[in-house]
Amino acid sequence: MVIESYDFGSITIGGRRYTSDVIVMPDKVVDGWWRREGHAVCLEDLEEALKAEPEVLVIGTGYYGLVRVPDDVRRALRERGVEVVVEPTRRACEVFNRLLSEGRRVVAALHLTC
Repeated sequence: MVIESYDFGSITIGGRRYTSDVIVMPDKVVDGWWRREGHAVCLEDLEEALKAEPEVLVIGTGYYGLVRVPDDVRRALRERGVEVVVEPTRRACEVFNRLLSEGRRVVAALHLTC
């Protein structure tokens, strides 16, 4: 599932345009990714992403990078053996595509605005 384009509030994956936050898995896109605390990621917000058993989880923090990923969430993911990459969403999309092209088992959780 290559990310074809991203701009504030819109992302195109596999020829389909999404306008709400997404989780991009190897075989599907989960539309409408919701976070309990809005602009902070909790471990429970990532349960769907973790079902895909990613080697790497890329978290897109929004166009301006306003979503926070607390240290305890990063630590809990690493303890589960998941490498975590946290970047503003434009950069997160680039990282996701690069890791995917390298054959890594990668999942992305992407905030599309802010």
